[in-house]
Amino acid sequence: MQITLTQPDDWHLHLRDDAMLRAVAGSTARHFSRALIMPNLVPPVVTGNDARSYRARIVKAVEEALPGSNFTPLMTLYLTESTDAGDVVQAAADGTILAVKLYPAGATTNSASGVTDIDRVMPVLEAMAQHDIVLCVHGEVTDSGVDIFDREARFIETVLEPLRRNLPELRIVLEHVTTREGASYVADSTKNLAASLTPHHLMINRNHLLAGGIRPHYYCLPIAKREEHRQALVNAATSGDPGFFLGTDSAPHTRATKESSCGCAGVFNAANTMVCLASVFEEAGALDKLEAFVSLNGPQWYGLEPNRSTMTLRKETNETPLPDVITVGDDRVIPFDPARPVYWNVVDPDFS
Repeated sequence: MQITLTQPDDWHLHLRDDAMLRAVAGSTARHFSRALIMPNLVPPVVTGNDARSYRARIVKAVEEALPGSNFTPLMTLYLTESTDAGDVVQAAADGTILAVKLYPAGATTNSASGVTDIDRVMPVLEAMAQHDIVLCVHGEVTDSGVDIFDREARFIETVLEPLRRNLPELRIVLEHVTTREGASYVADSTKNLAASLTPHHLMINRNHLLAGGIRPHYYCLPIAKREEHRQALVNAATSGDPGFFLGTDSAPHTRATKESSCGCAGVFNAANTMVCLASVFEEAGALDKLEAFVSLNGPQWYGLEPNRSTMTLRKETNETPLPDVITVGDDRVIPFDPARPVYWNVVDPDFS
């Protein structure tokens, strides 16, 4: 059995910079035509000039890894409490950026420069709404009094819902949704709200991370939740609802920084996202919905045309091996292990 899809896009990707960027860029470019690049570098990508410079580094890294690739990085800006609204509007108008990213300060990797009080960035958000610039949000509160497994639901209640009431014309993506509440909230919305879903949150629950010993390569933020939440995400992804689309949140860290006394949050899944998704959608009896999720819904939301190139996936008899470990300097990046057999492979994409 095989299926041919419009070439997919990744609407939430971390490529890092320097040696890590050069090491991992090819993993995405082999399968995806476009990707929305997250701006949480150190220092972060705050201005239009920052985004143009980072895009040039990405293009160079991809060309070195895969000469002749058609991969296009789509850039974002990191929203801070000193962000200049005029710079954001200009960067969107000249095609430098496609969206702006809101990180609650301290919510995840390299988020220290994020927003502590959303009222302080309202002038920027109002300008974005006026000029139809998408806001992507990491949807978790950072209050230490809120349990880590409840932070997404609390963010929706105390931050996202008030923001949408106050600024209903602002288009928002609730990124890497992990809960039944998040999926329902997006599904029930009628305007200006969408969500990205990751392959790892569609495949693992918190038992994979914690039962029988801590497995740091499953540690991510937002953290994996109970099985009932994973199933709610699968139902959302396979529903055909155009408000849900793929954002891998592929986030590479070296083995040493993952397997440490205070390990980094992030799952590196760029190399095997598509075979994992084919397995998830097949198990759900929804292979006919896979193309919409990975190739059509995202471009529609962001106002872009679907890709003209295609990808073919084929069901195999033998289990598909894990992707190769990636070397970065003297260390390695460990790819996502889906914790179950996968029998799909990507036939060479048609990049014509």
